[in-house]
Amino acid sequence: MDAESGELLGDKIENVKFSGIEWRGSEGFYYSTYDKPEGSELSARTEHHKLYFHRLGTALQDDECVFGNETDPQFRYVGGYTTEDDRYLVISGANATSGNMLYVQDLQMGTECICLTHDDSADSDVVDHIDGKLLIYTNLDAPMGRIVSANAQTPTQDGWVDVIPETEHELSFTTGAGYLFISYLVDVQTQVKQYRMNGEFVRDIALPGVGMASGFGGRKKDKNLYYSFTNYTTASNTYLFDPESGDAVLYRRSACVIDSTQLESKQVFYISKDGTKVPMTICYRKGITLDGRNPTILYGYGGFNISLEPSFNPSVASWIEMGGVYAVANLRGGGEYGKAWHKAGTQQQKQNVFDDFIAAAEYLIAQQYTSSEKLAIRGGSNGGLLVGACMTQRPELFKVALPAVGVLDMLRYHTFTSGEGWAYDYGTSAQSEAMFTYLLGYSPVHNVKEGERYPSTLVTTADHDDRVVPAHSYKFIAELQSKQSGENPVLIRIDVNAGHGAGMPMHKVLDLNADVYAFCFDQMGFEPKL
Repeated sequence: MDAESGELLGDKIENVKFSGIEWRGSEGFYYSTYDKPEGSELSARTEHHKLYFHRLGTALQDDECVFGNETDPQFRYVGGYTTEDDRYLVISGANATSGNMLYVQDLQMGTECICLTHDDSADSDVVDHIDGKLLIYTNLDAPMGRIVSANAQTPTQDGWVDVIPETEHELSFTTGAGYLFISYLVDVQTQVKQYRMNGEFVRDIALPGVGMASGFGGRKKDKNLYYSFTNYTTASNTYLFDPESGDAVLYRRSACVIDSTQLESKQVFYISKDGTKVPMTICYRKGITLDGRNPTILYGYGGFNISLEPSFNPSVASWIEMGGVYAVANLRGGGEYGKAWHKAGTQQQKQNVFDDFIAAAEYLIAQQYTSSEKLAIRGGSNGGLLVGACMTQRPELFKVALPAVGVLDMLRYHTFTSGEGWAYDYGTSAQSEAMFTYLLGYSPVHNVKEGERYPSTLVTTADHDDRVVPAHSYKFIAELQSKQSGENPVLIRIDVNAGHGAGMPMHKVLDLNADVYAFCFDQMGFEPKL
């Protein structure tokens, strides 16, 4: 679309998967996709990702395969982007969801791609090109992350020099107005520091409160930047930031009509089965009575180095307004405390994640926020696996289980779409006899027992989910419905013409949450405060 006139142009790109759109000036853009798989387009394996360049005004079949040709290294996940000056093309290639190889190509000189990294054991990204040097983010030999610089002509990792060294806290970055903004996750709360591109410290950014800040991104020429701030009880507001003075003013207040002043949240730390201290945030209406009778949803994820940072969700706030408690546990397997925290929840340490979640539930019950008769557990994708594993391991602990688009067949997950790329976190049944046995020990589909009384369960999935194929959910609900004892209902809800979740239209989101909340309140015997 022509952004000024609104005219739709003739360019049309189809069958793009696991990709962003990365522009090179105004001549065209990069995108990634796979060859069409043999068999089902929703479930067949997709293995070799390729990077293409589309020049505006040309046909799809004329697009150039930039990386992923027969002579190039082959990866399951490939992405490409240019530095802000369009001088360098950066290509990332990965075979798993953690770790990648990094390549750069000098577009001005038309040289061949240079491989920056020796192996794919670490995560690395090019931040930008500055005066003949590449700034690079990496967690190579720095599990919490660092920023290094390298000569753009010889940028291999042997010559990397620290610009922002590793600290004890997980690092992420953005750039804007010629500055580098480094965000640190400190006990799951954001702290932001401003640096010059050479690593010279400028200031600590004063944020509006305790929570999550994101943004500060922009072009070098920008005079002002923007960032948003939120937490579990504060809707996201946008702030205008002056990078020269460090001053910020409210630019746009959220239009959310929920009265956040009536909501409260606090962070607690509880002890997991093996003695590990785990953070959890608990949200509720002010004046809550701790009598063990509050309907509660405990949410978790615990995987793929993903951090659950505090952010406002109107759906969650509405649950709290109706009288519910909402708790988020920051489990191992996530990225809240860097690479070691992530690895402690992978492969044959995956049980740590389930133990952390179970310990969170036990804490909420012990502190009388709720009871087993008023407690629901919820998670999606890898979080769906979490719910499935915990409800089969400790069915008596929960009243309601809500596994969404879950990875539930751990013996065969790697045979569908790009599932084999999840092996860094899970391992595969083909990997070794020991790994097969370990996966079999917790795989939800394989651990539903005849005659067991499982929680009231609402499995949710979608018929066009081509990331975690709905067969996982179909098999799990079939096992539950076949073997469930007692009167707790075990149901499945299947969205039509929807996928893994991202991009779901708002009416479907509202319908889904209404059904989930109604199911919880009904099974807990609670009349919501409307």
